[in-house]
Amino acid sequence: MHSFGRPPTDRRAARAKLAWIGIWLVFMAAPVKDLADGGRSAAATVLGSLGLAAFIACYLTLVFRYTTKVLVWRWVYVTYGVLVALATALSTGMDAAWLGLWVYVAVSAGAVLPMRQALWVIPSVTALMLSIGVYAQGGGVADMVTGLGVTTFLVGFAMTGVRHLIRTTVELRQARATVAQLAANEERLRLARDLHDLLGHSLSLITLKSELAGRMLPAHPDRAAQQVADIEQVSRQALVDVREAVTGYRRLTLPGQLAGARTALTAAGIEADVPLEVPEGGQAGESGPGASDERRLAAEEREAALAWALREAVTNVVRHSSARRCAVTLTRRETLAGPVLELVVEDDGVGLAPGSDHGNGLTGLTERLEAVGGALDVMSGTGIGRGARRQGADRPGFRLVARVPAGPDPAEHAAPTALGSSA
Repeated sequence: MHSFGRPPTDRRAARAKLAWIGIWLVFMAAPVKDLADGGRSAAATVLGSLGLAAFIACYLTLVFRYTTKVLVWRWVYVTYGVLVALATALSTGMDAAWLGLWVYVAVSAGAVLPMRQALWVIPSVTALMLSIGVYAQGGGVADMVTGLGVTTFLVGFAMTGVRHLIRTTVELRQARATVAQLAANEERLRLARDLHDLLGHSLSLITLKSELAGRMLPAHPDRAAQQVADIEQVSRQALVDVREAVTGYRRLTLPGQLAGARTALTAAGIEADVPLEVPEGGQAGESGPGASDERRLAAEEREAALAWALREAVTNVVRHSSARRCAVTLTRRETLAGPVLELVVEDDGVGLAPGSDHGNGLTGLTERLEAVGGALDVMSGTGIGRGARRQGADRPGFRLVARVPAGPDPAEHAAPTALGSSA
């Protein structure tokens, strides 16, 4: 379930969760059948029906209401006490068919009671059910009571495991949100430091030269004019530095987009098979300290193009695919044109509708990749992608393959070969 560990966000989600919990009312079938058979007096039937309705109300109040709201322990204990009292009265006053109510008593203990209390309440509830079954209902139902006792015991402790899993899932989501917030704060601090380093010296120099030009102007206008020219040069250089910094902030990176893809897919309830980092050798060209400025810039542009491809592909998966799983791979390959860095994003969703186009997103992405010497290849189990072959109908989903050169700029090669022909 995509909403696992999350409270219902609307009425539809609340009804879905209520229906999921209601499925487990199967053990109510025996008491309902006992009432429907009509073998009891009218008073017993009415009291049994009212008691069963009250029992169901208490059970749903515990396991449904308190999965979404802060526990008010006083009311939890009161409601649970009423649940135990109703189970005792009904299973004692009616027949053995009503012993199944104790399964819900154990489930409620595992769902809402503190763990330390649940560890002894569940065995106690099981023992109480066995005692009522043997002594109140007679020894003829001993086999049934024993089997039901094992079920009660196991289901109760299984619910404690489910509860722990839900709590862990919620804590994991909160931790991810905290990490994202810390990353955003760190980025803001980095921006502040960079702007200070870029503009602090330039603005101080402009201020100093402005004061100096003002003092020189009456007696030495020619020297004041030189100071003004210096001010213009410093301000222009500061403008260039700011533009370069902004361009760097806007340029996407593969590590950042891999982390963002994992977060986006997980938040959408899609199983994400995404590498934690860029694999060794997965750089789009020469970007180390020894590389020239031109090659380093080209490598950054190729990486940004591949990062945009990942971002666009994951966005399409989240918004349109109805997929349950998405896999991302990043591999360095050798082709006739030289080494390439290949990004593959594949899901098991609905794919492209026959005859549909790819929209502005993939068109713009193709142009972006081609501008850095790369290529885009998309395939769908229900349609034909750009430059792609048709896949079998038994393979649903959508597959995007983006490639960029992993070596020097393709313009340095005399006769580059199309990247789309890679093996």
